[in-house]
Amino acid sequence: MSTRWMDSPVGGLRIHTSAGLLTAIEFDAEPKGRFDNDPLLNRIEVQLNEYFAKERTDFDLPLAQDGTEFQVKVWNQLRKIPYGQTMSYSDMARKLGYDAGISRAVGVANGANPIPIVVPCHRVVGADGTLTGYSGGIERKQALLTLENPGLF
Repeated sequence: MSTRWMDSPVGGLRIHTSAGLLTAIEFDAEPKGRFDNDPLLNRIEVQLNEYFAKERTDFDLPLAQDGTEFQVKVWNQLRKIPYGQTMSYSDMARKLGYDAGISRAVGVANGANPIPIVVPCHRVVGADGTLTGYSGGIERKQALLTLENPGLF
């Protein structure tokens, strides 16, 4: 397992990789610990910096998908939400072939996403378009959405 800390416009990020896969990105990371000079970590940091500079709208990274079958379905659907756009939890449920009534389960799976930003869970909003829970905090969610689409909020 390799780890890298990086600064970003939304605060410190700790990036984790294992077996050649991106496994997690943590918010509110402190700039401590070892600095692994790993080619995959270098690639991830470059792509994240390009994203924050508005030079990248999609990520091309090998991702770990350690979750339940339902979580993985939700996480894969998250990656289909276009840059700068949002989708409600109920719309996501319907896209997955379920009744909109399971939107709460979609929200729980969304919240369990270990790779925020790259797997854009920040693009999911409430049915009325309001910002709802986000593992990195509502302010960070709004900052990411505003980065992608300044006129959205």
